[in-house]
Amino acid sequence: MRFSVYQVSRKGGREMNEDRMGYCYTRNTGLFLLADGMGGHPEGEIAAQMTLQVMAAMFQKEARPEIADPRAFLASAVMAAHRQILRYAAEKGMLDSPRTTVVAALIQGGSVTWVHCGDSRLYMVRDGEMLARTRDHSYMEQRQDEVPLTKSGEKINNRNILFTCLGSPANPVFDITGPVSLQQGDKILLCSDGLWGSLSDVEIVYDLGLKPVSHAVPDLVEKALTKAGTSSDNVTVIALEWETPDAFEATRGGVTTDSINEGVFASTVQAGLLDNMVEDLDDEAIERSIAEINEAIRRTAARRAP
Repeated sequence: MRFSVYQVSRKGGREMNEDRMGYCYTRNTGLFLLADGMGGHPEGEIAAQMTLQVMAAMFQKEARPEIADPRAFLASAVMAAHRQILRYAAEKGMLDSPRTTVVAALIQGGSVTWVHCGDSRLYMVRDGEMLARTRDHSYMEQRQDEVPLTKSGEKINNRNILFTCLGSPANPVFDITGPVSLQQGDKILLCSDGLWGSLSDVEIVYDLGLKPVSHAVPDLVEKALTKAGTSSDNVTVIALEWETPDAFEATRGGVTTDSINEGVFASTVQAGLLDNMVEDLDDEAIERSIAEINEAIRRTAARRAP
């Protein structure tokens, strides 16, 4: 695999940064992660960091050097992170659990598969055009044609109201897309709502399509911070550009895994937040995750049925 990657996280106008992002890879597969700890609940930054660590730990365990089933892996990893957050809250005797959104992209075999829960987004851009964009798990986005109007005829802006996340008492609702075949020059951007809340899809796609990720990402983050001003949310972005072996150049942010031996694992996800982080990640726990996943899929299908 050969790709260029760039990541930025800024606190904005908030007292602390509750966003987390990172990536990890083996010779044949890579996992890109972003989580946005939710305000209004305690320790959102812990939930976000824990989510990245659990998913990265599962990736390290199962990518030997490839993931057998990317869709099943992403679903199991999301559920494992959710359970770990609840366990953390229970062990601390918290009345309210930490909560977070998550979006993750798994690249393997020249294709990308992604999962998201909440309103952290993934954009996929090809030849300057938006090929795909995740749909937020918010009441406004899911029911945009049903949003009631105010007396002035304007739609009520409740975009920040989510109906699912990791760490809530109910099992999370999440969507998995892919695998989608990659072409040389395809760009994939993961971001928190601090970016898309200030910039339109058109602005994001334009910059991403026009510039290499090492220039597009910092430019987009600065534009979002400037536009939002002192009220800016945390703004976090990680983006990659897919490059075929014969076109790869060791430019800023370039990563090549060609020389990595099987069994080698690299990661930018910080470790050591909690002891026994992967204690629950045995085969029995994964089987429980799959059962919970199937139930979540069933509920999602029922909710979306006409």
